[in-house]
Amino acid sequence: MKNNGISSASPTVLPTAARREAERSETDRSTVVGKTVAPEPPTPPRSDPEVVADAKRRRFSAEYKQRILAEADAAAAQPGAIGALLRREGLYSSHLVTWRRERQAGIVKGLTPQKRGRKSRRGPLEEENQKLRRENQRLTEELRKAEIVIDVQKKVGALLGWPLPKDPEEKP
Repeated sequence: MKNNGISSASPTVLPTAARREAERSETDRSTVVGKTVAPEPPTPPRSDPEVVADAKRRRFSAEYKQRILAEADAAAAQPGAIGALLRREGLYSSHLVTWRRERQAGIVKGLTPQKRGRKSRRGPLEEENQKLRRENQRLTEELRKAEIVIDVQKKVGALLGWPLPKDPEEKP
């Protein structure tokens, strides 16, 4: 029997073709056909144990700023000394620039840490007015309660038949 010009009874054996790495065999292709395999989700990167979980804003006292500025000024003559100071203290050169600018402008207030957020818009007179209004409201409420107690006492006395003194300010 002849198949494609080659007889099946022929004793010659054809060499098998060598497969390349990227090729798949027929069985590999047939098992994957029709099946959709979801890719494995990437594993989340491990967190570095050296990193602080919640970063906090650093605050520097005026004394600390002045001490660092004095050390930086003293170390300015030696090459690399300011960089070593900044690395040792964990600071940036922008800190020195800002602190020097504040010191040069004579802003001692700027060297002290400031509270963040909105500033109060009320002056001392307005604060005192607010305090007096609250006190006036409290005293008015006490007077109202006292008048209620006096009215109840008058009604109880009238029910029991006790004579009440005539109040000259009372209106008929």
